[in-house]
Amino acid sequence: MAAQSLYEELGRQLSAIGAVKRGLARILPSECPAGSAAVLTLLERHGEIRISRLAELLAVDMSVTSRHVAHVAQRGWIERSADPADKRSRILRLTPAGRAMVDDLGLRTTEMFAHTLGDWTDDEVGQLNAMLARLRESFGDCRAPHTRVPETRPPTRTPA
Repeated sequence: MAAQSLYEELGRQLSAIGAVKRGLARILPSECPAGSAAVLTLLERHGEIRISRLAELLAVDMSVTSRHVAHVAQRGWIERSADPADKRSRILRLTPAGRAMVDDLGLRTTEMFAHTLGDWTDDEVGQLNAMLARLRESFGDCRAPHTRVPETRPPTRTPA
């Protein structure tokens, strides 16, 4: 097990990851904000899915997901059709224009990382990818019910 100070530093580093996320947001086209980009990326990764599943993957409320879906549908990047198994539900899928936008987003992201991490070796970038994947795997499905993390120090007691 790593030393307590290493976990504390990890917490600080992950808290500061917002700078990376802001850098990624700055490269997005103005017509495709982060929520829309997330919808397109998830549809590209998972294929046709229900809006309820998309909300789970985004880990946001259904109303927020619906706004993102409406935004990308208005731009012709996705199509919505009735779910044959449940006519009340909708199946979402990328259109050719949506696939083109996903390709553009991927190119922008790749170019941004290539520029920003230009002084990193291929091995260092590979190590970062492997460690981030391992970190995500360690946390598992972030939408699953959480178990309580044991306290590392005894709780303070108030006098009775």
